[in-house]
Amino acid sequence: MDTVTSVREQIIDAALALVADRGIAATSIDDIAAAAGVAKGSIFYNFGSKSGLFAAIIGEGVARLTTALGDAADSRTGQDAIDALVTELLRQICDHPDFAKLVITEIFRRGRDWQESIGTIRDEAIGTFAAAARQAWPERDPDLTGAAVFGATLLAGLDWLVFQPERSLEDVRRAVLATVVTVSARPTDQGIVE
Repeated sequence: MDTVTSVREQIIDAALALVADRGIAATSIDDIAAAAGVAKGSIFYNFGSKSGLFAAIIGEGVARLTTALGDAADSRTGQDAIDALVTELLRQICDHPDFAKLVITEIFRRGRDWQESIGTIRDEAIGTFAAAARQAWPERDPDLTGAAVFGATLLAGLDWLVFQPERSLEDVRRAVLATVVTVSARPTDQGIVE
């Protein structure tokens, strides 16, 4: 690994850890430079701006996440694909908790310079869930169902890491899947689950 790559990674890792705890707005370039052990100029050299840095963080995280989800769903269909996607998303949350926290705080914010990067999660990651939902539950709206399964898994995964770390991934996976299957199997009245 060359020096430029390692400095870039140091900056990304430091920024991601700070943002996961404080949020993007409350994290300054000075804070990131200090945490990364680099000069402030290194951040501007590598990313151009604070917005460029966060776009890079989000872009790299989204690429990793969408690749992992795509691999998990590959050659699986319907509820088998949903199971694999829920399992993989929980693994990603466990392996990259700071990125998961960033996603949950930033995905629906508007007017950010990095909005396009975070929007990729909806298009690609949640889209993978929607494709599986379309096969698993053809009677349901696949986009909303995919978003619901993704969101439930993301929130349950973060709750697990923060408040219930003694639980296993398998416990959390079973709880999410039991909820998804139960809700999808219940009768509806005018589209509202009773």
